[in-house]
Amino acid sequence: MSQGDFFALIERLSGGLHGEEVLLANLDGEDSDFVRLNRNRIRQAGSVRRRRLHLRLIQGRRQIAGGCDLPGDPAADFAAADGLVERLRARLLDVPEDPYLAYATDAETSERFIGGGLPRAAEAVGELITAAHGLDLVGIWASGTMYRGLASSLGHRHWHQSASFNLDWSCYLERDKAVKAGYSGFRWEPARLQAKLEGLRHGLEAMGRPPRAIPPGRYRAYLAPDAVQELLAMLAWGGFGLKSHRTAQTPLLRMVRGEQRFDPRVQLTEEHSRGLAPGFTSEGFLKPPRVTLISGGAYGDCLVDSRSGKEYGLPVNADSSIPESLAMDTGDIPAVSYDRHDPVRHILGGGREIAGPLDVMRFDDSLYHLLGDRLEGLTRERELILATDTYEGRSTASALLPGILVSGIDLAL
Repeated sequence: MSQGDFFALIERLSGGLHGEEVLLANLDGEDSDFVRLNRNRIRQAGSVRRRRLHLRLIQGRRQIAGGCDLPGDPAADFAAADGLVERLRARLLDVPEDPYLAYATDAETSERFIGGGLPRAAEAVGELITAAHGLDLVGIWASGTMYRGLASSLGHRHWHQSASFNLDWSCYLERDKAVKAGYSGFRWEPARLQAKLEGLRHGLEAMGRPPRAIPPGRYRAYLAPDAVQELLAMLAWGGFGLKSHRTAQTPLLRMVRGEQRFDPRVQLTEEHSRGLAPGFTSEGFLKPPRVTLISGGAYGDCLVDSRSGKEYGLPVNADSSIPESLAMDTGDIPAVSYDRHDPVRHILGGGREIAGPLDVMRFDDSLYHLLGDRLEGLTRERELILATDTYEGRSTASALLPGILVSGIDLAL
């Protein structure tokens, strides 16, 4: 379904509405290729072509929502969507009024196209297999175009289309010893793939050295962008949403109260103008280009979705309370020469060389330390990390993050 087909479908559905009914329609689609690899060989390959329509029927303060798959033929698409509207209408009066119902009433329009010029999956995976000769590589390739559209009976017309690839893999040495890496973006660059594989080979060489056992304690460490992303992903659950902020459920409560802060060099931003996520919400609100979450190490603005915005009387600036296009500002530390190794399981020796792997340990620490009083610096370069989730479709979440150097991280048993 093209942009024009989607808008025409909603125009036709809107013509059949009754009385004061309002219809909001969201399209979620993709044309994706997937390839699974094991021992540096293709084990499974396939494609997904899907278009999912989500409808929200509103009358007064009542709303009801549902979805259906679109077959791809205009007549069949209309029959499926019109049948869904009828089912929603039959149940609408049975639902209670919603005090936090909110949707954009200004009929704005927008369109955005990201990426392009991606290689065919067979070509890219072929290059990977050739370049990774001799490695026990296990991973998954996902690529293609994702579509997000919003249209309404009020006249909203928004379209977002992005083409990207995501290569997520690990290379095994033996048993439980492996080095993980990834390469994702909007433009395929064979030279970058080669550089990443060189880093993997370097890491496997270090992994083959005798493991070191160290006592629990505090150690200076480098955390690669992937490790930073894992920490911020935990923080994102409740960390930046207006609702959790106002109900004192945010894990950053002490920062909100002014009792704690991060290092002044820490700047976190939700960059709606970058990434795979659309610049509009499912209720038709346009997102601002950016929302400053942490500024100078202090709490900035909250993410305000439509329901929390209605409850607390603030303008909507996000589709969710969880960041979708998170970014952290860079620093002045040159990036390390190896690529995306798990920093908690390695010792950095002189000249930033890996001395060897650690025996399995865990860390028990606070972000107020790792991003606060123990933060030594951030790297000059950042890594674009696209989410690998494919549940109900490829994820549009992404993060653009530097690595960080900390004076101490508490390692426990």
